[in-house]
Amino acid sequence: MQSHFELFGIEPGFALDRVALDHAYREIQGRIHPDRFAHAGEAERRASMQWTTRVNEAYRVLQDPLERARHLLELNGIDVAFETNTAMPAEFLERQMTLRESLEAASEARDAAALDALRADLAIDRKRVETQLAARIDQEKDFAAAASLVRELKFLERLDMEIESAYEAIEA
Repeated sequence: MQSHFELFGIEPGFALDRVALDHAYREIQGRIHPDRFAHAGEAERRASMQWTTRVNEAYRVLQDPLERARHLLELNGIDVAFETNTAMPAEFLERQMTLRESLEAASEARDAAALDALRADLAIDRKRVETQLAARIDQEKDFAAAASLVRELKFLERLDMEIESAYEAIEA
């Protein structure tokens, strides 16, 4: 099975040329979209649907930094093991605790400004981790070290979802 990168004809890498990805996606969709096969036989329509589903999933994965990094690591034989490998550097664990405490305090106080500040800090952390991922994957080819960074990024994404839920609780 070809990688998502191969499907779109782009070089595998964390630092992605989004313009090239978008162009390739639109070009492929123009050729395989089910509307083009409305009057075709059942087998052709089914194949079009299957290809459309595959292309949409590949595009979704490559657009998302976390999923793109996981895909790259899988291509290089590394299982991120979100569920089973929770070992993280002590510095990151301390940062996690601080962020969670801040979220809890802001949620309890129903303080949208504190949530805004937390989300801004989180954006900085995510950018830092994404920059490190690009270095580990694209330049250093250190996929094992990148796996730890992917787990960090997963935590940051989860925390962002929890911040979103805290906003919704304030608005309710």
